[in-house]
Amino acid sequence: MRHLLDTKTLSRHDALRILDVAEDMRDTQTREIKKLPTLRGKTVVNLFFEDSTRTRISFEAAAKRLSADVINFSAKGSSVSKGESLQDTAQTLQAMGADAVVIRHGASGAPQTLATSGWISAGVVNAGDGTHEHPTQALLDAFTIRKRRFGADSRGRDLTGVAVTIVGDILHSRVARSNVWLLSTLGADVTLVAPPTLVPQDVSAWPARIRYDLDDALAAGPDAVMMLRIQLERMNAAYFPTEREYSRRWGLDARRVASLPADSIVMHPGPMNRGLEISADAADSPRSTVLEQVANGVSVRMAALYLLLAGERDTTNAEEAAR
Repeated sequence: MRHLLDTKTLSRHDALRILDVAEDMRDTQTREIKKLPTLRGKTVVNLFFEDSTRTRISFEAAAKRLSADVINFSAKGSSVSKGESLQDTAQTLQAMGADAVVIRHGASGAPQTLATSGWISAGVVNAGDGTHEHPTQALLDAFTIRKRRFGADSRGRDLTGVAVTIVGDILHSRVARSNVWLLSTLGADVTLVAPPTLVPQDVSAWPARIRYDLDDALAAGPDAVMMLRIQLERMNAAYFPTEREYSRRWGLDARRVASLPADSIVMHPGPMNRGLEISADAADSPRSTVLEQVANGVSVRMAALYLLLAGERDTTNAEEAAR
């Protein structure tokens, strides 16, 4: 695997390989000593042009637990804020000997540009670009669903027959886009639920059905309900009448959680707007996987970095690395 830029072009084989390696990585995180020597001598740069807490920390933890050297680069307070271009920044990182660059950028397509421009020889991981994709979030979501459904027997399994309902701000959500493509590739049945104003103009090519009534969608008994954050910072128009009205019609509360099948799970990529798209009761219920998603994110990102930087010389699996 040379880069991880999106899930739309990620094959079923490569997706399952990442998830299975993440299982091996997860096993190492229950030990007293969590660190592995796998990427010793490698340098991973976290290049974040947008604010982030959990994603940046998750990638940093993943790289450090694989013994890589980590450089955190924030656009604020750097030469980027003085007008330095992506090309100049990339060439600086190349001169510093970066082996992998984890990039979050406000412009859709920036990671693809970095990976294909020739400015840098490092492997590139997309940590979220504009409203385009966020592949490692989708992978950790799929990992979480698979783990909840199959437990210890999840290695090698896809998500055939699993029904996933994704609810909320589809229009601005790179998480939704990555999940639609990945979950579909893994065999899941995907339904999107949102106000008409928060559905992209043309979703005819998306492998998902669209609904506008949350209660109708929940009546179908999905195995997983993924609530999306309302991205108020990306909104410059009135996409719904009021927050209270949105919460009433499209928010997940205790009543709606109670209507779900007994083994359904509740997901959220975070950060949550409690009381808007999800109530405190729903977020903190035993069905909620929110904290599991955070923990699983480290394992999935360890797997991605491992396959990017060590996979070529060890094409078997990560079991030896995990011992």
